[in-house]
Amino acid sequence: MTDNKQLPTKTKTKTTKNASAKSANRRPGKQPQPSSGGQAAAGGRKKRTPREVALDTLVRVAESGAYSNLQLNRALQDADLPRADAALATELVYGTIQRQATLDHWLGKFVAKGLHKLEPWVHQLLRMSAYQLLYLDRIPPHAAVNEAVTIAKRRGHSGISGMVNGVLRSVDRGRAELTEASISSSRPAEELALRHSYPEWLVQRWIDSYGISTAEAICRAGNEQPHSSLRVNRLRLSREEALSRLAEEQYDAAPSPAAPAGIVVKRGGNLADTIEYRDGLWTVQDESSMLVAEVVAPQAGMKVLDCCAAPGGKTTHMAELMQNKGKVWANDLHPHKRDLINEQSARLGLNNVEAITEDAMKLGDRFAPASMDAVLLDAPCSGLGVIRRKPEIKWTKSLADIHAIAKLQSSLLDAVCPLVKPGGVLVYSTCTIELEENEEQIRSFLSRHPEFVLDLEWPEEVLQRLTEAGAIDSSFDGQAQLLPQHYGSDGFYIARMRRQA
Repeated sequence: MTDNKQLPTKTKTKTTKNASAKSANRRPGKQPQPSSGGQAAAGGRKKRTPREVALDTLVRVAESGAYSNLQLNRALQDADLPRADAALATELVYGTIQRQATLDHWLGKFVAKGLHKLEPWVHQLLRMSAYQLLYLDRIPPHAAVNEAVTIAKRRGHSGISGMVNGVLRSVDRGRAELTEASISSSRPAEELALRHSYPEWLVQRWIDSYGISTAEAICRAGNEQPHSSLRVNRLRLSREEALSRLAEEQYDAAPSPAAPAGIVVKRGGNLADTIEYRDGLWTVQDESSMLVAEVVAPQAGMKVLDCCAAPGGKTTHMAELMQNKGKVWANDLHPHKRDLINEQSARLGLNNVEAITEDAMKLGDRFAPASMDAVLLDAPCSGLGVIRRKPEIKWTKSLADIHAIAKLQSSLLDAVCPLVKPGGVLVYSTCTIELEENEEQIRSFLSRHPEFVLDLEWPEEVLQRLTEAGAIDSSFDGQAQLLPQHYGSDGFYIARMRRQA
């Protein structure tokens, strides 16, 4: 069995410092206008337009199953687009993937031979162009249509360019009727799937788990643009001091309503490309993810194990909460990921972290039974809580994937739970909203391990914030499912369990 961080089903948000990462962070309400395309690049090579870069990325993601953020970053680095053009390419890639089912529903009305008969690049070109016409108000329709036709002429023949021109002009003329409200079905799952662009099987699971109203809210939230957030290193400065620095640097920042150490940033530059980041004053991390370490609530002097730690966000957060005292072992299978953890710890000035390399299933061979005050298993998962950031997940995951990853989660829980000492804490977390991977997983674990019980002793501040968001209520029993609409952040599940003495 391999360590969970090596599985493609595990989704983690990592921070980068390169220019492409800046462009790949979409900002709410911002649709930059591209510069004129086609200018000559260094060495006489003709530069690609942002729409060409976006189209190439969409085709590669569809054909290879590559993660959109990684593929887009490579494409942006290679193209070396101006910032506004890179932002447009980024919007086109993420938006087209997000809305592809709805776009296909409408395009199907105008493609006489059927979408399935189109060449992949033509299909993606129509999707991308229809997305501009129907979702990006600041893109002039003629610009979207004309460049699509130009690309079609360059890559295909006159028949293809004529078809593209005709279909897109029909979409443009029909914009008033091609709306979310115009889509209806006698089957709720199909209607929501088409309106919000999700696989119908997935929407049906969410309806079964949460009801129609909440399922629609999940779908809608998953199509919103993600905001940025950072975790303040409170060993070095307070959240108030961090907010003051951000204001001086013209960031639109506010305290996180979810995480005590969190700050939400709606407008500004790349937070990982700042002096404060390099000096270890803050870490870029999603708000929901920040809550995990808060729920572990490690104290100074404790022995803590993070079983699946890379790239180190939760590890370093726990180390900060421990006042840089005690010991956090941060495990990952691959040396290069261990190096990421070491880099994060050094940047933040933490010397109570030891990054180790081990298969998470074999941690019992490395550590003595009942040797840890707290164990965190941030488990591999389907990643369905981070669709807002990685929209291709909803198209690439299957029911079989969920079943398979749930089995791995079960094995990991069984493997690491003996390391918790009597009276110690085991925290299980995922970035998914699937009951099979979350509540049902923990119910099964507790039935196999009666020595563990759910623990209601969460930090009071965290409980208050979750209650205010509607994530928990009076029935709270030691586990919480955060949905993407609760804070506009990732969907996350957290369960805290205590080993009985």
